[in-house]
Amino acid sequence: MSENNKRDNRKEKSALEENNLEERVVAVNRVAKVVKGGRRFSFSALIIVGDKNGKVGYGLGKAKEVPDAIRKASQEAQRSMISVKIEHGTIPHQTLGEFDAGKILFKPAGEGTGIKAAGACRSILELAGIKNVLTKSLRGNNPHNIVKATFAGLKQLRSVEEVAKVRGVESENLRLKTRVDSRGL
Repeated sequence: MSENNKRDNRKEKSALEENNLEERVVAVNRVAKVVKGGRRFSFSALIIVGDKNGKVGYGLGKAKEVPDAIRKASQEAQRSMISVKIEHGTIPHQTLGEFDAGKILFKPAGEGTGIKAAGACRSILELAGIKNVLTKSLRGNNPHNIVKATFAGLKQLRSVEEVAKVRGVESENLRLKTRVDSRGL
C-alpha cells in the first residue's frame, strides 16, 4: 500500500510542476466519528492551488491520514480551477463575495499597495497573481466559508471588454466614461 502511495505522490508532484502550479494548505482538521468501540479519527484538508497567472482553485480532501487528505484536496483543487480577471495587477472593479456566513468586500488598489487581506483570502489572491487589492472581511472567520466567499467574489469579476460587449458599446468609450465618472465630472 505504501508503494502505491509513493507512486501517487510522484505523479501528483509531476502534475503540479508540469503546470507550474503552487499549492498552499489553508486548514487541516481532525474529525472524530464515535462508534461502538470508541472514536475513529480522520482528517480533512483545505488546499488552494494556483499558477500566479490568473488561474486558481480550491479543494477539500478527507482521509484517515493527513498526507492522503492533502493529496485528495490538491487533485480536487486542480479540477476546480477558475480564471480570474486581472487588469494592471489588480481587479477590474469592486465586488462583494458571499457564501453562508462568509462575506468579503474586494476593492481595486493602485500600484505599490500590495495585497491587504488576511488568512485564506490572502493565499487565494497571491496564487491567482493579483498584486494590489484591498479586502475587508465583513462577516465570518471560518476558513471554509472565507475561501468559498472569496471564490464567489472572484467569479463575479468582469473585464472592461466583457462589459462593453454586453452593453453593445466599444471598450474605449466605456473606459473613457469610467475615467470621467471616477473624477466626479
